[in-house]
Amino acid sequence: MKYLQMIKRLHWSIPVALALGCARVMAEVAPPAVKVDWTDPSAFTEVRQNACRNGVKPEEWLAELARHLQRRASKVIAAGQRLDVTVTDIRRAGACEPWRGPRWDDVRVVKEIYSPRIDLRYTLTTADGKLVRSGEATLHDGAFLSRATASRDDPLRYEKRMLDDWLRREFSPG
Repeated sequence: MKYLQMIKRLHWSIPVALALGCARVMAEVAPPAVKVDWTDPSAFTEVRQNACRNGVKPEEWLAELARHLQRRASKVIAAGQRLDVTVTDIRRAGACEPWRGPRWDDVRVVKEIYSPRIDLRYTLTTADGKLVRSGEATLHDGAFLSRATASRDDPLRYEKRMLDDWLRREFSPG
């Protein structure tokens, strides 16, 4: 209904209005080029070994990493391809050190000994479903503190950078 009102108000031509309507329907029907999911978060290293008392729920940071991976991967894979990624384990950069005292229960301390790691499986297919490539990857950045990041305010900056590096290595042409 909103589109019809807009068309009447702006006096758009019928062909333009039809094209906009078709594009919207196609966007809603077409499957995404990149699909990201994960196995049971309670089995992840980050969750099992997390000493933070009131940490962020894993579904929240997993969803943020999934959105990041979808945005970045859609720019790297070829048009018409589909990438399915399943995250099987994560250890985020840093850790809580509750032995420092009660005020440190929720402070994530980032040191080189707490380096990030992401394990994943992936499948890249063509538009008609033919397999281009598949595999498993373990992403690890032991020197994560010695490299610059885009934002010091993003708590997932090290993990996102590892995913970006993997996408460039694995899917960039040349």
